[in-house]
Amino acid sequence: MRGTVQIAYVTETYPPEVNGVALTTARAVEHLRAAGHRVLLVRPRQRGEAARDDADEWRCAGGPIPMYPELRYGLATRAALRRRWRAAAPALVHVATPGPLALAALSAARAEGIATSADFRTNFHAYSRHYRLGWLEPLVLRWLRRLHDQADCNFVPTAALAAELAAAGFARLSVSGRGVDARLFDPARRDPALRARWGAAEGDPVLLHVGRLAPEKNVALALAAWERLRSTRPGLRMVVVGDGPQRAALQRRHPQACFAGVHTGEALARHYASADAFAFPSLTDTFGNVTLEALASGLAYAGFDTAAAAVHVVDGVNGCLARPGDAAAFEATLAAALAQAEPGSALRRRARETALSADWSAVLQRFESTLCGVAERRAAGPIADAALA
Repeated sequence: MRGTVQIAYVTETYPPEVNGVALTTARAVEHLRAAGHRVLLVRPRQRGEAARDDADEWRCAGGPIPMYPELRYGLATRAALRRRWRAAAPALVHVATPGPLALAALSAARAEGIATSADFRTNFHAYSRHYRLGWLEPLVLRWLRRLHDQADCNFVPTAALAAELAAAGFARLSVSGRGVDARLFDPARRDPALRARWGAAEGDPVLLHVGRLAPEKNVALALAAWERLRSTRPGLRMVVVGDGPQRAALQRRHPQACFAGVHTGEALARHYASADAFAFPSLTDTFGNVTLEALASGLAYAGFDTAAAAVHVVDGVNGCLARPGDAAAFEATLAAALAQAEPGSALRRRARETALSADWSAVLQRFESTLCGVAERRAAGPIADAALA
């Protein structure tokens, strides 16, 4: 059994921020600490937070991210981080998000001869297209490659993304996967009172979407498909959980939909369990934790055959899939899912069974083992480019 490792874990989003990256990074830090590793969390101080600088956490300076003002990037110089790494003596520096803090942290670690690793969690280069900045895409991809070139190991959530990144010149890739808390996201949390607040009568199907309401998430496609489908199914309800820059415009365009705002924990789990089908139209997510959350909640899933769905969903068996980018096919897929969305259907039962096999503990144990291996190999000497893992 491997011994404990001193790890500096660098992230530019973390609770109390609410997003998939923040929640999964917090889960990873908690797992590593529970396993006995000494983890120094490095992140930007959020608005209203007290300063902190101790053996467990350093909250550095930062600022709001353009187009994402509710999120912050971190700021620290390479020289300051080199001094901090000397004082803390981490065996490995891991960065969970790309940004100026991550790049400085990796560069400082390399200068000190410390092992490094990084997560590739977000297709920021693809986001450019959705903000009419498509010309930036190759520049952003080049910047991301420069950052990940600094890491001895780069974690990606799926084999398909690893192959795509390898073709784009990224190296030292390791597939880490994602998990789901199937005890939290459980069909047993179905709440008739919540359904009544949505205006759903007994037998009325409820379609759910969960996520950030932003252009790159393609939420407008799901809402437009729902509007057309409800013209022939008047009882079909639509519930949208989340917030973001498009919320006000989407609410104006779809006044009959229920925009429930941001929910977390048990409240979020009740929203999942109280729906019947789930629409996930994103084409930019590297994984999409909501896919596993929807499956764990026993919903009839409809989405594109990419990211998490390409790994965990078999079309017509435990969900319904459309060819990526085909809007008409997405609507047909949504109709197919709704046709199998009655409580107790075979599709919904198999969705739940799929999620039960995607346990977080196994995912995090693999992540921990790989981190320790990277630290050990760096201690033994330079790390060569690894084959695609």
